Amino acid sequence: MLTKRIIPCIDVDLDDEGNAAVYTGVNFEDLEYTGDPVEMAKRYNRAGADEFVFLDITASAEGRETMLDTVESVADEVFIPLTVGGGIRTREDIKETLRAGADKVSINSGAIAEPDLIDEGARAFGSQCIVISVDAKRRFDEQGEYYAEVDGESCWFECTVKGGREGTGLDVVEWVQEAEDRGAGELFVNSIDADGTKDGYDIPLTKAVCDTVSTPVIASSGCGGPEDMYEVFTEAGADAGLAASIFHFEEYSISRVKEYLDERGVPVRL
Repeated sequence: MLTKRIIPCIDVDLDDEGNAAVYTGVNFEDLEYTGDPVEMAKRYNRAGADEFVFLDITASAEGRETMLDTVESVADEVFIPLTVGGGIRTREDIKETLRAGADKVSINSGAIAEPDLIDEGARAFGSQCIVISVDAKRRFDEQGEYYAEVDGESCWFECTVKGGREGTGLDVVEWVQEAEDRGAGELFVNSIDADGTKDGYDIPLTKAVCDTVSTPVIASSGCGGPEDMYEVFTEAGADAGLAASIFHFEEYSISRVKEYLDERGVPVRL
């Protein structure tokens, strides 16, 4: 059995002086300054993370390019696979991000607007470089294609863009099937509803995606501790668990999370 990956993530934005900074929030809102991206990258590289994710959280919403100078500085400090997302809309954007030091690119809005970007990226750079990110939000109406039961109610999951600010009407399950068919090498599943809550991952969402595709799935949003990682691996079938605030604020170390999982029979790299 393949080992499950533990992945810290930093959400990066520009501060009032135009410098890159890490922020943490709840439901993609109420962002608070958390630290310097390069210093945090150094810390996680030493801490035993399996991979590292850098998300430029306002690049797409503001229509600007990813902060590649900061990506280069982060890439100089991490010697584990680095995924970079935010503002990637073209094949040239993918190329420049990989050239800056990323091992993979995470694409959300750009792929929904131009699905052929997935095919082009996979052909040009290899499927292993193309991660399709999904910012999913629950909808309790009859507009979806695939439904799951959540707290006794039937809901579907809508793809959103611009950091969860805009709905697309696109069903997540339908979209991940298409992304896989087009050559995506990995799926990065974020829950707008669970983001920053520390109440646990969105198990119905993650399971719906994992049950649909064979492509590796990274579960994101809502992790409050190692027990939540255990749940998303054993109940939803995720291949990797991403977390931010529990690591940023040193509530748990990566080594402690891995030890917890190992003791319960979940394969991890110690």
